[in-house]
Amino acid sequence: MIKEYRTIQEVAGPLMLVKDVEGVAFNELGEIELPDGSVRRCKVLEVNGSNVLVQLFESSTGINLEHSKVRFLGKSQDMPVSEDMLGRIFSGMGTPIDGGPSIIPDKRMDINGLPMNPAARDYPSEFIQTGVSAIDGLNTLVRGQKLPIFSGSGLPHAKLAAQIARQAKVLGTDSKFAVVFAAIGITFEEADFFIEDFRVTGALDRTVLFINLANDPAIERISTPRMALTAAEYLAFEKDMHVLVILTDITNYAEALREVSSARKEVPGRRGYPGYLYTDLATLYERAGRRKDSGGSITMIPILTMPEDDKTHPIPDLTGYITEGQIILSRELYRKDVTPPIDVLPSLSRLKDKGIGEGKTRADHAGTMNQLFAAYAQGKEAKELMTILGEAALSELDLLYAKFADEFEKHYVSQGYETDRSIEETLSIGWELLSILPATELKRIRPEFIEKYLPKKAQ
Repeated sequence: MIKEYRTIQEVAGPLMLVKDVEGVAFNELGEIELPDGSVRRCKVLEVNGSNVLVQLFESSTGINLEHSKVRFLGKSQDMPVSEDMLGRIFSGMGTPIDGGPSIIPDKRMDINGLPMNPAARDYPSEFIQTGVSAIDGLNTLVRGQKLPIFSGSGLPHAKLAAQIARQAKVLGTDSKFAVVFAAIGITFEEADFFIEDFRVTGALDRTVLFINLANDPAIERISTPRMALTAAEYLAFEKDMHVLVILTDITNYAEALREVSSARKEVPGRRGYPGYLYTDLATLYERAGRRKDSGGSITMIPILTMPEDDKTHPIPDLTGYITEGQIILSRELYRKDVTPPIDVLPSLSRLKDKGIGEGKTRADHAGTMNQLFAAYAQGKEAKELMTILGEAALSELDLLYAKFADEFEKHYVSQGYETDRSIEETLSIGWELLSILPATELKRIRPEFIEKYLPKKAQ
């Protein structure tokens, strides 16, 4: 028998205090019935003796303290899951919003999940082809990895996210591949862009899409990535699928955390974010990975916009500690019309060495990757010198390196958002560019690979 309480003490913004309550647990779901019979949902945030602080999922407008009833449901927030989720669009709370029927669940899963036992984790080692040269060739994504994209306000991270979701695949395996895409706190325009892009390209058939709009309540924003990860865990570890999870934008998620934290009058940490921001982000990111007892895996690409393009801001800073590298988008390249504007030098994939080489990509991959990095860095340096001292002060070799840097940005990094390059194409473009330099400069590549792959005009 579910008890009903008429002991609402006060309502402050999204929070509500209920007195004289028995047997209620942290994170438990509740319902508030208004005098007109409408029902709003809430979640227990804090239990203090017989007093309970709950957070509303919807607006608090119209709640009458005297005549509204509260009942607690004895369970935490869960989500119905089944393979029928693929090809469907859900709200941030897991409700279908595509006009289709409700999901008939195989089971219901708690959205908070369970941390993966470190001893049960399998080491990420399989190459995922995103079709984007700057990622595949230089900052390779590996199955089971967490590789965030650090962007800035106004940069085209949405287009890059849609491109990766559309193109990503695990090479050389029969396993089914799925994408779980969670859009957190985005505008109607962005939501429309993602839905339309996935529909037109047919990518929606293998995608589960969660859309949380900027005008939805903050508490829904906090649930959205957890809903997405619960769907991913089901597909990966119960259905043995390779799942790519894309979360955009983590900054909106952290802002919602800050809003809830300040409503609870918690002591703020850095820049007003709650002191547990690191722990909270870790509970999301650490749900990615491979398990030894399962053929499936979760690979995660969280996308976050750095306020004022500041890498030391708490959100990118803490994300960098938890994840295995970062892809950084550059405003300077964006102004030069490089698409996608990925700045390869400060970008890093800590697991790239594990996913490349013979049997995974190609034997020459590691050598060409190192050589391209080194040549691009030297070319950028030469261009800076040219700006300061003028072209006449540069040696012939410096001028070749400067030319290499320009060509590298134009042909290797800039490929547009529709081009899907295979790893062979990416490596071939790399060799084409290296042929600008004298063969004697290719000191990071083994001679047999230079002999085999370098276009003959350069040898």
